Amino acid sequence: MERLPLWVRKMLANGVHLFTATGAVWGFLTLLAIWEGNIKLALLYIIIAMFVDGFDGILARWFDVKTHARWIDGGLMDNIIDYLNYVVVASLLLVRVPNLMPEGLELAAALSILLTSAFQFSQVEAKTDEQSYFFKGFPSVWNFLALYMMLLGLNPWVNFAALVICNILIFVPVKYLYPTRNNRLRRLTLALTYLYGALGVWGLLQYPDVPEWVAPVSFVYVAYYAVMSFFPKLGAPKTA
Repeated sequence: MERLPLWVRKMLANGVHLFTATGAVWGFLTLLAIWEGNIKLALLYIIIAMFVDGFDGILARWFDVKTHARWIDGGLMDNIIDYLNYVVVASLLLVRVPNLMPEGLELAAALSILLTSAFQFSQVEAKTDEQSYFFKGFPSVWNFLALYMMLLGLNPWVNFAALVICNILIFVPVKYLYPTRNNRLRRLTLALTYLYGALGVWGLLQYPDVPEWVAPVSFVYVAYYAVMSFFPKLGAPKTA
């Protein structure tokens, strides 16, 4: 990067912000597809939005946006778009996809995650310092929860109970791993995260004919994530 002309570095850095901003477009297209009942198309847009969210932070660090495009608050933009894609999209899935929630409670469920997530995203310490990088409280990844509800086909009351528990966990100061920014067992964590993502993308592209083994296999990563989150000293780099 340092060998490139300054104007090129600035152009690339601002391009990263534009890349991040496209997440809002994919989120809106997702909402339209859900509203029209085209869940398969909605899942495609969700996958694209997740791809953008998964790589924009890496690109931001590569192209040093804090130096070359500092007129934009990338963190604020990212939070706005994440609220759309991880919360608003999930809330509409709960309302529009049949049998995810008990009959008559769909709207209440959707409103509950909109409200609690507004508090979660607004916390001053929603993410811990750059040395450890955890989320404090359940990180409002409601679209993941809604997708699992769709794949597993559990009783709507079981889904509702899980949703209530996660709503409560937003306000419990338990730390949850930030997979792409952690410094513990980093290579293993990144490898498993990307494998989990690849499996998820492949499985969602098969919807509604997702093989029954996909969700159970994905829980291997969920279990790893839980262990790494709840045992913060596991795999921590040794200090001199």
